[in-house]
Parts: sequence; C-alpha cells; structure tokens
Amino acid sequence: MNLKEKYAELLANIGFDEKAIEKNWFDLEKAYSKKSRYYHNLTHINDMIECFEMYFDKLQFPNEVLYSIFYHDYIYVSSKKDNELKSAEFAVKILPKSSNINQKLVFDMICATQLHQHNEVEDINWLIDFDLKILARGWSEYQIYFEQIRKEYRIYPDFLYKPGRAKALKHFLEYDSIFQTDVFRKLYEKKARTNIEREVLFLT
Repeated sequence: MNLKEKYAELLANIGFDEKAIEKNWFDLEKAYSKKSRYYHNLTHINDMIECFEMYFDKLQFPNEVLYSIFYHDYIYVSSKKDNELKSAEFAVKILPKSSNINQKLVFDMICATQLHQHNEVEDINWLIDFDLKILARGWSEYQIYFEQIRKEYRIYPDFLYKPGRAKALKHFLEYDSIFQTDVFRKLYEKKARTNIEREVLFLT
C-alpha cells in the first residue's frame, strides 16, 4: 500500500468522505513537496510510517498516531518556532465534526514533536521516537540528514546556523535519554548519541 492509499484508508476510517480525502491529500502532498523541504518531506513521513507499522501492536491509539504522523510537519517554515503548534491546529481544524478521533490527543501528539520530551501518554512517546529514529542511522545516512537540514536553514549564514544547531544538538545530549520508549533506548540510544556528538564536532 502506497502513501496515498494509506492516507485515504485512514481518513475514511476516521470519518472523512471521499471528496474531502482527495482534497486533503492534494493539500498534504503539496505542503510536503515544497522545494524548501529537503528533509521534512514525504520521505520522512514514509520512514515514520514504516516505524508505525513495525510497532503497531504497541499502540493504544493507532489512528491518532498515524494521523499525527501525516500532519506533524504539515506547516514547516525554518525561520518560525511555532510550526508544530500551527500544524496541530490545522490537523484538528480539518477533522469532520462526526470524526471518531480523539482531537485533544492529536493536538498533544503533534505539539510533542517540538521538544521531544517524555510524556505520560505512551503513544506520544512512540510518536516522538518514530520522529527521531533518523538520529540512529548509519553515519553516511546521518550525514545526508544533517546536510538536508542545513539546506532547509540556508537563509542563515554559517556563523549563525552552526552555533544554533550545535546548541539544539547538545540539548539532546543533556537528556537522560534521547528516546522515550524502552525499546528504542535499547536499540538506538548509543548510536544516536555517537552521531550527535560527531555532528557537534563537525560544527565546531
């Protein structure tokens, strides 16, 4: 099942009609396919959905998690700090009144992808980990990732970008753990820390 089919199936399950599904897919594809998006694009969404499918049986609220995956970066402007909030507001706003999805949970899930901090709702922790799995890729793939992020912030010269990026990365290293679920900690924590430490050195 491709991304559009997965999206259409989800939206049908949570109360969208066929016309709304078609329109919303067009809008979503357009948003994630902007030329300014080198990393926060449909490839990133697809990677997260692969994680979602792998750990589906761990989730209590799979529809909310999947819907949040599709919309968590819907609005993404590198110079803004409220992308997650705006994305959450938009995701909730377009839900049909008859939708059977938990709107507050969707809102909280998408907002949680800003700070990536531990949450008492375990499904939010899974979503955060799906979003951050890129940090534990092999070094060559990780390097492509941080080069894509740099392109998204290309409006900033190196003397502004490098300290800002290093500061954000060091925040992750200060956390007791980068990943929020026991499964991801065991599998990916060490590799993610190694990659981040290496990128910080690259920036300084």
